[in-house]
Amino acid sequence: MSNHLFDAIRRASRPDSVFILAADERVWTYGDMLEHSGRLASALVSLGVQPGDRVAVQVEKSPEALMLYLACLRAGAVYLPLNTAYTLTELDYFFGDAEPRLIVCAPAAKEGISKIAAYRSAGVETLDDKGGGSLIELALGETPDFSDLDRRADDLAAILYTSGTTGRSKGAMLTHDNLLSNAVTLRDHWRFTADDRLIHALPIFHTHGLFVASNVILLAGASMFFLPKFDANEVLSLMPRSTTMMGVPTFYVRLVQNPGLTREVTAGMRLFVSGSAPLLAETHRTFAHMTGHAILERYGMTETNMNTSNPYDGERIAGTVGFPLPGISLRVADPESGKPLPNGDTGMIEVKGPNVFKGYWRMPEKTQAEFRADGFFITGDLGKIDDRGYVHIVGRGKDLVISGGYNIYPKEVETEIDQMPGVVETAVIGVPHPDFGEGVTAVVVRKPGATIDERAILGGLEGRLARYKQPKRVIFVEDLPRNTMGKVQKNVLREAYADLYAEAGAGARI
Repeated sequence: MSNHLFDAIRRASRPDSVFILAADERVWTYGDMLEHSGRLASALVSLGVQPGDRVAVQVEKSPEALMLYLACLRAGAVYLPLNTAYTLTELDYFFGDAEPRLIVCAPAAKEGISKIAAYRSAGVETLDDKGGGSLIELALGETPDFSDLDRRADDLAAILYTSGTTGRSKGAMLTHDNLLSNAVTLRDHWRFTADDRLIHALPIFHTHGLFVASNVILLAGASMFFLPKFDANEVLSLMPRSTTMMGVPTFYVRLVQNPGLTREVTAGMRLFVSGSAPLLAETHRTFAHMTGHAILERYGMTETNMNTSNPYDGERIAGTVGFPLPGISLRVADPESGKPLPNGDTGMIEVKGPNVFKGYWRMPEKTQAEFRADGFFITGDLGKIDDRGYVHIVGRGKDLVISGGYNIYPKEVETEIDQMPGVVETAVIGVPHPDFGEGVTAVVVRKPGATIDERAILGGLEGRLARYKQPKRVIFVEDLPRNTMGKVQKNVLREAYADLYAEAGAGARI
């Protein structure tokens, strides 16, 4: 039988080669991977999981958790990873929507999850962060010689729920070919080979750690240090034995703050990749100064995996996400009409390619609304393409500020404020304003010891931005709220400052 994605993984693997070096010093070869994922696939089938059934997984990161993902591919199941921070209330929604046949959770969560799974006819098994639990005990009694079930390119491999910053989360349906095509493209574009060793400190309930990092390594037959979480000192200690690292901007911020980051420590590294959230230009410059390495920033999303990448050879420009990846078409269009816009104009980013998902789970109307008639997916991200062809992300469409009838792109204002002395980073939001509809509002994090104040920032923007783009208020905070992947949660800020201009003109600049 043919199993579209796992067949490719199997072809790339050499049984004696190292696949995972775990934090507890266990070493997993590709042969171990085939054996363990085979036993787990057998266990899934014995629990009644059939091709197309969903397997929901909320567990801590471990090699066994990654084997469970591979077991789902082999058994023809649809893998449904869930953020470990989700509450029972949130999980109840996902279970009701996805209707999984099996739920795998941490032992400590079993009692609560069993109660909400009971009336959904879902089985519950456990897997802990040390590789134990009821599912593993069951798998130990199963045969490793599992015959992979037939899966074609267009069959579902996974459902990943979007973060749901507005309304309910939507389940993005990803096929075997969505995952395989993108992993092969990234492997080749970023030049991964069996000689590479990746520092993997990302969570595996998200596209970045699960599909970008893990699938690329699997399809290169390479190896990885598989860390439960990011620790700057530990990561630096592993760099002399590694060649690559994938991370979120927070990783790189912590690394440049560590005196252990030097050219000597990073001398054997060939590639640092950043994604999941925008990387500050200052972090990019500081990292390059300290190490001699230019971080490669790329752009993707749950529904599409990766769409663009800065070049492997060539200039990696801070503040851009590079060019469309091979085989992927990208355009910037007028958000209303869908008419393509010329280079330099800001509009909606739309993409098309084998990486683009099949649609939203059980939401045919929503799916249809998110695609143009010619097959392009409307990403919801605002951006532009410069004269050199580099793609710039300006922000999410829902983060656009409309003040006094004018459209204001937060990134433009943020970039100006971020360049000011004493500023670490800025989030610009629109909140209700009695005169303007929305008031442009800057939420700023100062550098330790910095004394820059609201008047200084507003004064510094005079002559640099049109009057209507300038913030009406500047708020200072210790940190910006972020999700687990480092994205700034502007919806949280909008809620926190919703009443800022409730008293008409109260301290507001007009």
